[in-house]
Amino acid sequence: MQENKGYKSGFVSIVGRPNVGKSTFLNRVIGQKIAIMSDKPQTTRNKVQGVLTQENSQTIFIDTPGIHKPKHKLGEFMLKTSRNALREVDVIMFMVNAEQAIGKGDEFIIELLQGNKTPVFLIINKIDLIHPDQLMKIIDSYKDKFDFAEIIPISALQGNNVENLLTTIEKYLPEGPQYYPADQVTDHPERFIISELIREKVLHLTREEIPHSIAVVIERIKPHEEKENMIHVQATIMVERDSQKGIVIGKRGALLKEVGVRARQDIEMLLGSKVYLELWVKVQKDWRNKQTHLRDFGFREDEY
Repeated sequence: MQENKGYKSGFVSIVGRPNVGKSTFLNRVIGQKIAIMSDKPQTTRNKVQGVLTQENSQTIFIDTPGIHKPKHKLGEFMLKTSRNALREVDVIMFMVNAEQAIGKGDEFIIELLQGNKTPVFLIINKIDLIHPDQLMKIIDSYKDKFDFAEIIPISALQGNNVENLLTTIEKYLPEGPQYYPADQVTDHPERFIISELIREKVLHLTREEIPHSIAVVIERIKPHEEKENMIHVQATIMVERDSQKGIVIGKRGALLKEVGVRARQDIEMLLGSKVYLELWVKVQKDWRNKQTHLRDFGFREDEY
C-alpha cells in the first residue's frame, strides 16, 4: 500500500431502495462496467467494490443490494450484506429516486441509519427526469426525517453534478494509504464480473417472464485448446423451474444464442481478448431458499 502525505482514502457505502440507480452511478464514476444494470429491482446481489483513484485520493465504493424486507433466504442474504456495508465506512450515500415519493422502503432504510455515527449523504438521483421546481419539495420531504451531512441532487445517467458529489466525498475522507493500484477499478475477480454480465443479458432479454430466480455459475475459464489468443468460457445459467429453462433457451435456442452474443461482447471488452462462450441452462429447484445452493452460487456470508 502506498503512503502519501496528505493523501486521502476511504470507503463509501451506497444504499437505497431497489432500482434507484446505484449501479448506474458506480459504473459512471469508475468509467467502465463493473456492476450490472437492469430496470428490474434487486439486480445487485453481492457487494460490488468499485475503486476510484484520483490525484490526491482513493475512494472505494461499496454498491449494496437494494434494501427491502426479505421474502426468501436470498433476500435475507442481500439485506445482511447491505447492513454489513454500513459498518466501518467513512461515508454512507443514501440514494433515492427523484421520480418517486418517499415511501415505506425509504423509511425502513432511514430507520436502519438511525444512531449511525457515520456521515450520511442524501443523494437525489434521476433529477434529469423531473422539473427543477420539484426539487425543493423532495428535499423537504427527507430532511425532516434525518440529519443528513449533505444533500446532493445528481443524474447518474447523464453525469449532472456527479463531479461535485465526488469532490464533497473527498472532503470527508481521512488521510490514508492508496489501497489499490491506480489502474485497478474493482476488487472482484473476473469470474464474478463475467457471471454478472451473463445474468444481465438474461434479465434484459427475458423481461417480465423470468423473475430473479437466475444465478450464473462459471464452470471454467481457460485458453482455447484449438484457437490461439482466444479464451474459452463455460458457464451454466441456473433456474428454479423447467418452464423457466424453456424460456431462457427460447424457440430453437434463439434466446440463449442472443444471450451468448451480447454477453460475449462485454466479456471480450473486460478480458481484452477474443472469447468463445459456451452456455448451458440447468434447473435447480427452489435454490434461493437453500443455504447450500446459495453458497455454491457465490453468496458466501463469511465474505461479508
